[in-house]
Amino acid sequence: MPGESLDGPARYRRTLEVMTIVRELMRGQRVDHDGEFYSVHLDPPRITVDNPVDPSFYFGGLSDEAREVAAAGADVYLMWPDTEDMIAATIDDLRSRAARHGRTLRFGYRCHVVVRDNEADALNAAEHLVAAVDDAEGARIRARSLDSLSTGVRRQAELRESAANDGFAEPHLWTGIGRARSGCGAAIVGSPRQVADKINRYRDMGIDAFILSGYPHRDECDRFGRDVLPLLRRN
Repeated sequence: MPGESLDGPARYRRTLEVMTIVRELMRGQRVDHDGEFYSVHLDPPRITVDNPVDPSFYFGGLSDEAREVAAAGADVYLMWPDTEDMIAATIDDLRSRAARHGRTLRFGYRCHVVVRDNEADALNAAEHLVAAVDDAEGARIRARSLDSLSTGVRRQAELRESAANDGFAEPHLWTGIGRARSGCGAAIVGSPRQVADKINRYRDMGIDAFILSGYPHRDECDRFGRDVLPLLRRN
């Protein structure tokens, strides 16, 4: 939180406490929790739905502490863009960590999309998004973000810096969008078939939840729904 000085490991221990408390409340259970950060003793909610839900926590983070919180308390481990090799390694690591807690995880992927009728038009559209951003302005935008020093943001910078001169870290994964923003700094760029094939490969790796966006969001959403969704496997 802004102005907070609590170190990363402590913040993640606190996160796990919050997730535990909220999950018990959402299940309609009594909460008796005495932890490092919270002492909470609450009767079950007096008003609940007929069948209390078990909320699905989507949680991300590349640091060791974040991975452990995900393994112990999350339902979906959410990743930012990376190469397929790095994604596969991260999935393997999180599966092993979750197994040590007697749990399983689902996996999600947060990414931008630029889809056009053909690959050349998609690349032109992607480059247009950041055409007016020079390196100094991009650095200023990223530095003012509250997460600018996080492990995940540093990895996005590494991905961008290791990309080829055209900004692609691997086929159809373009890092240029990270020049103008912090956080999720890459986009799937290509024709409808190329974008669908990329997403289907992620699904083959074990990812089943996708949070996708574009600029302008509604326009890109329309294109994706019209041109890419029909090409995705239904299983």
